[in-house]
Amino acid sequence: MVKFSKELEAQLIPEWKDAFVNYWQLKKQVKKIKISRKPKHHVHDGNTTLHDFGRSIFDSIRSFTMSITSHKLHKPEVPQVKSIIKEGVDGEEQEEQEEMYETENELVQLFSEEDEVRLFFEMLDEELKKVNDFYKTKESEFLERGDILNKQLQILLDLKQVLSDRRRKTLGSRSGSGFSSRSHSSSGRNSDFSETPSEYCDSPTGIETISQTEEVIAALEKNGINFVNSASTRAKTKKGGKPKVAMRIDIPATTPTRTIAAVTSMLWEDLVNNPKKDGPREYINKKKIQCAEKMIRSAFVELYRGLGLLRTYSSLNMVAFVKILKKFDKVAKQQASANYLKQVKRSHFISSDKVVRLMDEVESLFTQHFANSDRKKAMKFLRPQQNKESHVVTFFVGLFTGCFVTLFSVYAILAHLSGMFSPRTEAGYVETVYPVFSMFALLSLHLFMYGCNLFLWKSTRINYNFIFEFQPKTALKYRDAFLIGTCLMTSVVGALVVHLILLSSGFSPSQVDAIPGILLLVFLALLICPLNIFYRPTRFYFLKVIRNIVCSPFYKVLMVDFFMADQLTSQIPLMRHLESSACYFLAGSFKTHGLPTCKSGRMYIELAYVISFAPYYWRAMQCARRWFDESDINHLANLGKYVSAMVAAGARLTYARQPDSQLWLAIVLVTSVIATVYQLYWDFVKDWGFFNLKSKNILLRDELILKNKSIYYASIALNLVLRVAWVETVMHFNVRLFESRLLDFFLASLEVIRRGHWNFYRLENEHLNNVGKFRAVKAVPLPFRETDSDG
Repeated sequence: MVKFSKELEAQLIPEWKDAFVNYWQLKKQVKKIKISRKPKHHVHDGNTTLHDFGRSIFDSIRSFTMSITSHKLHKPEVPQVKSIIKEGVDGEEQEEQEEMYETENELVQLFSEEDEVRLFFEMLDEELKKVNDFYKTKESEFLERGDILNKQLQILLDLKQVLSDRRRKTLGSRSGSGFSSRSHSSSGRNSDFSETPSEYCDSPTGIETISQTEEVIAALEKNGINFVNSASTRAKTKKGGKPKVAMRIDIPATTPTRTIAAVTSMLWEDLVNNPKKDGPREYINKKKIQCAEKMIRSAFVELYRGLGLLRTYSSLNMVAFVKILKKFDKVAKQQASANYLKQVKRSHFISSDKVVRLMDEVESLFTQHFANSDRKKAMKFLRPQQNKESHVVTFFVGLFTGCFVTLFSVYAILAHLSGMFSPRTEAGYVETVYPVFSMFALLSLHLFMYGCNLFLWKSTRINYNFIFEFQPKTALKYRDAFLIGTCLMTSVVGALVVHLILLSSGFSPSQVDAIPGILLLVFLALLICPLNIFYRPTRFYFLKVIRNIVCSPFYKVLMVDFFMADQLTSQIPLMRHLESSACYFLAGSFKTHGLPTCKSGRMYIELAYVISFAPYYWRAMQCARRWFDESDINHLANLGKYVSAMVAAGARLTYARQPDSQLWLAIVLVTSVIATVYQLYWDFVKDWGFFNLKSKNILLRDELILKNKSIYYASIALNLVLRVAWVETVMHFNVRLFESRLLDFFLASLEVIRRGHWNFYRLENEHLNNVGKFRAVKAVPLPFRETDSDG
């Protein structure tokens, strides 16, 4: 049977952990009571009487409160509930309760005798107050969100109705026949979001611009929103009425199309529109309404998720109070806490039904307006189910791991027996086979490190799905990452064995060197395969993130985007190998073995600089976009870090082509030292949150997830050592071609390992920032905004 403490640790909301009942501390206090309590006989005037500990506690705490505003060790408090009666809108009476406290002398006397018991109940009161206050805060926050969303939804429905009526009038005037109008409650107004692709708003097609009419103004004024320059607004202003309120549809510029549209709209409003002309200057188009609908739909999903978390928070804390009071009863050997538990059950976080009612309302609205009244379809989006972990995946991970080890051993033996790495044959074989093998090996190593990260994040309760905004149903698990990596390496080593066997059997290199190229094409085809096989959601999401990175700064930068861009900065060797392989096969060199074509060609050399700069450039553009969106100067400082890394990479690449130049050696040393110091500072201080001089943990941060602090200090030293691996580029080792390629692969592998090591602490710091702000639900921007205007 699983202990409740472990069950609570597994089920609590990680971002709200500090707001939960500190069950573990209360449990320790109960143990202290058990240790300190011994049967005592008190003698009074020669007569020995045994005090009933349980009954005295029961009599004293039966009226304990659900929360206490102040706690003093010598003044235990007992509540009185005062009712405040207010008259509601409909003339009905509404009651609110506020707690008042006074001290019982008998209870003080008891606590003076039982210090551990007194401390236990004072701790219990503090925890009850903490839970109650947090629940009230979150409840009011979600209720406010619900009110705002209701208003946003009503505006959306009004605008859709106006557009629908407008379209019917236009079609009616053309065909001579009309259509019956639809009411707001009809199912015809609902939109089936499953028919709207997630990227619909990115497409420039289908835009239908419709000028504002008095119908639009009237529909919006019903919700208390007026357009600037409308007739009714001007009349109110002339009579000295309230300032005008302007309604705007804010569609975030998250894509290139929206970014360009936003800039175009600004230019249109500033240069083309005539502000002196009467009438509204706003435009509503079908595309904006569809984007607004998508935003409101996402906001409803997040609201429902937050309400579900709050309900879970309430139930888990109630169980925690029941369990800890039962433990106390076991120590006291009496049912001494029954009345305290009654007070807990009457507290707000248990007695309030506002969350449940709001959840029902959200379900109803979402089903009606976003799922064509299909509740089953609505629940798929409101309550997405996670895929259960299968033992089949674990089996195949073990199977492919064994196959890889076996095939790699066979390959090593065959290569040694055939003399493939001898000075006579190594040049051609290493130059053609090594880049493909190294590329897939580095990719597999990165997948392995990512699988380790997923395992550690899950073990330490770091909510990476929320941070990366992954869908729970399709999110990659650590076993899946291991399966992809082992499957990839097994296929690659198998192809290498076949290639080597064919070479040893007498086939010419021009006949068998196409095998690595075919393997590369197969994996590229599998990556973009539209069929629902081999983790299609993950593959397509990966391609989407790569698109966002390459098109920086036109796409809005999310956490997953810049996190993946950071991974690419550690995979520059992989991209260089991809360049080499592509050149070798596309230039037809594998038929003639014209290796100099892909080593000394001008275009090849220039492209090498582009590839070395590209990941740092993309990351710098992401920093620029984040600074533009958030106006945070730290993003500009981060941009400087990637610019310095770009300069250092260019200097090292130039020095590698001119190894005898002392000038370039000096430039490499200066630029690399500056970039390394910059990167180390950002790693430790900004990304990991370390070196806080005021922290209670020396040179670390206040909050740590790992219990062993020495791991953090070892990680700092390891990151420092791996960051200076570039020193090898300025040292000239007298080794053969095979050893030099092996050394390059080893250094590239160390950088991948360093990145995987960096990933854990980067996400740990991000998670702790979310915990510090109790941020467990994504804030979705809303499309309709009200702003005061002077007209």
